[in-house]
Amino acid sequence: MSLQSIYADLHIHIGRDYHNKPVKITGSKTLTLTNILKEASRKKGIQLIGVIDCHVPAVQNELDQLLATNKAEELEDGGIKFEEVTLILGSEIEVYDENCHGPIHVLCYLPNLHKMKKFTDWLSTRMTNINLSSQRYYGSGKDLQYKVKELEGLFIIAHVFTPFKSLYGKGVNQSLTEVFDPDLIDAIELGLSSDTEMADVIKELHAYTFLTNSDAHSLAKIAREYQKVQVAYPSFKELTWALHRVENRKIEVNYGMNPQLGKYHTTVCKQCLSNQIEGTICKTCGHDGVIKGVADRINELKDTNEQPINRVPYIHQIPLEYIKGLGPKTVDKLLETFGTEMNIIHHAAEAELTKITTKSITKQILQMREGKQTVKSGGGGKYGQVTWENN
Repeated sequence: MSLQSIYADLHIHIGRDYHNKPVKITGSKTLTLTNILKEASRKKGIQLIGVIDCHVPAVQNELDQLLATNKAEELEDGGIKFEEVTLILGSEIEVYDENCHGPIHVLCYLPNLHKMKKFTDWLSTRMTNINLSSQRYYGSGKDLQYKVKELEGLFIIAHVFTPFKSLYGKGVNQSLTEVFDPDLIDAIELGLSSDTEMADVIKELHAYTFLTNSDAHSLAKIAREYQKVQVAYPSFKELTWALHRVENRKIEVNYGMNPQLGKYHTTVCKQCLSNQIEGTICKTCGHDGVIKGVADRINELKDTNEQPINRVPYIHQIPLEYIKGLGPKTVDKLLETFGTEMNIIHHAAEAELTKITTKSITKQILQMREGKQTVKSGGGGKYGQVTWENN
């Protein structure tokens, strides 16, 4: 069977459900399931998406409606096809059992709606509010893994280094084995403040495929990080095979923002967000207390200089919205010509871009394509900033 390359973003939230009630409290009101599917298919050019609030009953009702009206169809190999995109049904869950030192977010994906509904039934007895996103699960990390595997699902660690609510941020002292069965983890999501080079200084991560996902809280943020995946066609089974490199299926490239653009890359003062820190004392304002950055946390965990086999390229890339001077009207003109954002970012020729936009914007798009940005580091919940090469 011939294989193809597709783009995938596997961590997208829902802001409002079928009845306009909040799911992800901080999510945009326009971030409904149907709007996500349309945005990914028609504008972003993403062929595989993971929506990680599909455990919510009202979201499942919306899926039932899409299926009943033939706007979507369930695939035999798992996933739900809508126009040009396949939906992978997921759930982000907060684990904080007796073995954790802090909350850990994980991503659980199931092959079809029937199994997701069974997962919802199980979760609803172990969760205070099944109607909201990223809720605390009352049970052990391993029991959650066992249930996901019983339902033939995928278990992935979310934004693994984020200072709050992540595995290495606060969840464990040193090793994922403190909370989870390492054999039942299917992949590791790096998050916005780290990349492959940073993560691979931790030996126990060498066994896993890395993912770069958007963690989108609005339609615009879909595919701010994503990956190119080699599969026969977009489906749950093919995704599973790609994560485990079965029969030439694989993640081909990770596309993610430079880690210094992440909100938690650098250690900063809790009070004034200065990065002038000595020990735990801010040299700027004198406050005693820091938000430890991802870079410093990874240095604490570092235990190898070896490189794993089969690690794929990580290309530093930014969303179109970061490009200076590129407004909505010009974006619309680019989309009219090239169809999707993925086509603009990856395939549009310089001469064709220049017909539509300025030479300055064209140069920025080409620099972005090659990862040529200079950045000022972010930290403490504040994103870093991009500057551009002048040559």
